[in-house]
Amino acid sequence: MSAKEKIRLMIAEDQSVIRKALSTLLALEADIDVVATAADGEQAVSAALAYAPDIILMDLKMPRMDGIAATRAILAKAPRTRIIMLTTFDTDELVFEAISAGAQGYLLKDAEESEILAAIRGVTRGEPRLSPAIAAKIIAEFRRVRTASKPAAPTNSEAEEPLTEREKDVLAHVAAGKGNREIAREMGLAEGTVKNHVSTILAKLHLRSRTELAIRALSQG
Repeated sequence: MSAKEKIRLMIAEDQSVIRKALSTLLALEADIDVVATAADGEQAVSAALAYAPDIILMDLKMPRMDGIAATRAILAKAPRTRIIMLTTFDTDELVFEAISAGAQGYLLKDAEESEILAAIRGVTRGEPRLSPAIAAKIIAEFRRVRTASKPAAPTNSEAEEPLTEREKDVLAHVAAGKGNREIAREMGLAEGTVKNHVSTILAKLHLRSRTELAIRALSQG
């Protein structure tokens, strides 16, 4: 296989031992060329634009800029890049934020080598790849939202309260997959204020989770 046919891979991981181990392991594959590594989110953005990798294995929690923010920044300038999150975190909010940011894969760090390789090759072909636990989580959330979207006619006490203009603005940011800190920065609010707005919106719409809220917002435009 020629160098031109190889998958150009970049690894963004703040733990040097893991970064070097992944780089060494994946470079052994005949169809993979590890073209760059990065130790934090800002390095990841710079390296992605400099080396134009096909695939990026992206850690979620990194210094200076987290993996989700780095994913948005990279895809804004290099939309053909495909990004796979490789992380220890599987909370609903982080999974939804990563996928909304444009990640095409989400794997946990306890994934087998074969699973990581399959994800790299699959995402290269345009196939989204999720760890089984993550896929199950997303399916369960969509089922719950679908069920919640067809309730019996509410009583007056159960009717949804209208949102204020500020709450609608916060909801739009949530639907875009943004976290409280990013929303606060963009709206010029305290992070605690954003958190309170999200809690109020959940209560008004009778929803149980931030992920359910974002899916509801997207499904209703």
